[in-house]
Amino acid sequence: MATNKAWKVEQSESCKSTVNPLRALTDTQQITNPSLSVINLSIGDPTIYGNFKTHEYVNQVLADQITTFKYNGYAPSIGYEDARKAVAELYTAPEAPLTSKDIILANGASGALEIAIMSLCNPGDNMLIPLPAFSLYECIAASAHIDVLRYKLLPEKNWEADIEHMKSLINSKTKCILVNNPSNPCGSVYTAAHLKEILAVADEYKIPIIADEIYADMTFSGYPFHMMAHLTSSVPIISVGGISKRYLVPGWRLGWIIVQDKNNILKDVTIGMTKRSQLILGPNTLVQSILPRILKETPQEFYDQTNTTLAEHSKFTYEKISAIHGLKPVLAQGAMYQMVELEVSKLNGIADDLDFQRKLLAEQSVFILPGCIFGLKNFFRIVITATIPKLTEAYQRMSDFCEKYKK
Repeated sequence: MATNKAWKVEQSESCKSTVNPLRALTDTQQITNPSLSVINLSIGDPTIYGNFKTHEYVNQVLADQITTFKYNGYAPSIGYEDARKAVAELYTAPEAPLTSKDIILANGASGALEIAIMSLCNPGDNMLIPLPAFSLYECIAASAHIDVLRYKLLPEKNWEADIEHMKSLINSKTKCILVNNPSNPCGSVYTAAHLKEILAVADEYKIPIIADEIYADMTFSGYPFHMMAHLTSSVPIISVGGISKRYLVPGWRLGWIIVQDKNNILKDVTIGMTKRSQLILGPNTLVQSILPRILKETPQEFYDQTNTTLAEHSKFTYEKISAIHGLKPVLAQGAMYQMVELEVSKLNGIADDLDFQRKLLAEQSVFILPGCIFGLKNFFRIVITATIPKLTEAYQRMSDFCEKYKK
């Protein structure tokens, strides 16, 4: 029987709650100066300007695999056995032994984070994340009605966590502490001593840690990377990593979860993560197929050169930004980012970091990300992977802009 009912089809509540402020800003059309070419320093993609390229061996191995026709079908949802074994062999240590059973492959580190968070938390639970933090953490949590509580990072201490503040946030609904090291957006690299301070909190309150270690080993001279799981015998760690940054192939979308659980505390959660992996049937099989070879056979000089170049860009950025009126950078130690404090009191007509970002883009066509995207007002993030000539031009435009608004 016909009715007079009108059509009304709406997005789900989960979709309504899903907002990634970083992508909302970078994926939309922004007002720029038409007389100047846009210099994009906003997205953490090292491939944009063509100066950071994966090693030719990695490309060749992939090309060779295509012609075998062996990897055009489905793999197990948690990933091929030999690929998972290769990850385990790369990160195993006497104090934290691993096998392929401890590895789940995912659709990039972002997919790995979603699996980990959704396997630990229920709607109404909460998780601790840094302040500032990569915006995807809150995006994933909000989509599942999981609350985030932000523990402060201290710029005056190279973005170390405020341990007492972290403790003050923990309650009966807290299901995990997320630690990002090396850091996006801060470019900080934690010492073993500081990581042990965080581990002591997790141990005291019996809360597992999600360690976002996608920038593992992408550090500058004098700032070694320490895997959290290698520093504890009691705290269960879900480590997230992948090939996107270290191998300079973010579009290949291959990440992983490493379950570091010496005392079998995460047995049930690991079952849950396996179930979550079955939602998308695992990551790209062709890229999985080359993982054992590229992890074992990519020349060390490729990694070293990448880190050396990033360190040079970081130093250049720090020196140039330090000389600009109203801007105060915090020295980076790794990854591919520079956080800068915006001294609003020294600038006329600039209300805050978002106002700075919009006016800088509109007048000088330089695209940076405001700190509010990461939860921290009156800071902004620069991605340092553009070429030195591009960075030089960007920082000159930034200097001209700040001189215009100088008090």
